[in-house]
Amino acid sequence: MARVDGQIVKVGDAVGFKCDIEQWGYITKINGDMLTLKAPYNSGFEGDYIGGNEFHVVDAYSCWID
Repeated sequence: MARVDGQIVKVGDAVGFKCDIEQWGYITKINGDMLTLKAPYNSGFEGDYIGGNEFHVVDAYSCWID
């Protein structure tokens, strides 16, 4: 179980995060406060650091819900 913006999130929820630019992804795995996110597009995430990656692990505290 993890919290984003004070709300409990679960696998399948969408959250925003910033890595190079503000973007978002679907939660595929929760490990404590770490969320594994899947890119919403076939081309993967955007940006210099994670550009093209299909998955990215991020701390729930650095995410938000739109």
